[in-house]
Amino acid sequence: MLIAQISDLHLRADGKRLKNTVDTQATLDACLDHLAAMQPRPDVVLATGDLAHDGKRRDYRALREAFDGLPMPVYPIPGNHDHRGKLRDAFADRGVFPPDGPFLNYVIEDHPLRLVGLDTVMEGADGGEFCAARRDWLDRSLAEAPTRPTLIFMHHPPFATGIGFMDATPFAGAAETEAVVRRHSQVVGVVCGHMHRAITVGWGGTVAMVAPSIVFQMVLDLARDAPSGFVLEPPAVPLYLWRDDAGLIAHMSLIGDFGPRHPFHPPAD
Repeated sequence: MLIAQISDLHLRADGKRLKNTVDTQATLDACLDHLAAMQPRPDVVLATGDLAHDGKRRDYRALREAFDGLPMPVYPIPGNHDHRGKLRDAFADRGVFPPDGPFLNYVIEDHPLRLVGLDTVMEGADGGEFCAARRDWLDRSLAEAPTRPTLIFMHHPPFATGIGFMDATPFAGAAETEAVVRRHSQVVGVVCGHMHRAITVGWGGTVAMVAPSIVFQMVLDLARDAPSGFVLEPPAVPLYLWRDDAGLIAHMSLIGDFGPRHPFHPPAD
C-alpha cells in the first residue's frame, strides 16, 4: 500500500495570494498534477488540515472539485484554519466524516493499513488539543482492531519540534494522548501537519512524522527565541510505503521539475 500525504494547503479560491506572496490555487494544481503523474500512483491521499485558509464554503467547493479529479481517494481532516461544519458539508457524501457530533474523527477500514483520522482543532486557537472525549474515542477505536496495523493522521503534532515560535502554544492533552497511543502496539506511525516542515520524532511507542506544506515552509531556525518567518523552499509530498515484510517506510517526493532521470552508470563514450 502506498500513501501520500498533503498538508497545509491554505487554499484561497478568491484569487488572492496567501501572505501577498503565494498563489495557493497554483500550488494545489501543481501538487495534484504531481500525485496523478506518480508511477506507481498512491493508493490514497491523506489531507492533514489547514485545507482552506479562511474556512470559506467557496474554498471547500473548489477543493472538493480538485480532489474529485484525482484517480485515488482523498481523506481530509481539519486544521486550525478550517471550519468543521463547512468541511463536513463539502465532503458529506464521501461517507468518511460522522454525520453529526462536535468532532470529525473517523476510521477507514478499506485498505491493508487501517487509517484513523483525528480532529485536533481547538476552537478559536491556532494550537491543537485532544480532549478527554476524543481520547476515549481513539482508545475505543484502536481497541476494536488490536491486530491490524494502523496509521493515525492528524493536523497538530502533539509534541515539541524545536521550532520555538510554533511550539509556543503547547498541544493540550499531549501526554494523555501519547499514553493512549502507547497502549496500542499496532500503531505503526502517526503523521501530522501544521509545522510547515518535515520533522520526525519517536513518540508514543511508535514514529511520528510531520509533513511539509505545499505552499511555503517555516524558517528552519532552532534557536529558542527565533522570530517567526517563512521561506519558499520546494513543496513536497511525504510517501508512506506499507509492506507486510518491512513495515512502514517513509519517503519524500519534492514537487517541481528537476529534469529527466539519468542512468546511474552512463554508457562509455
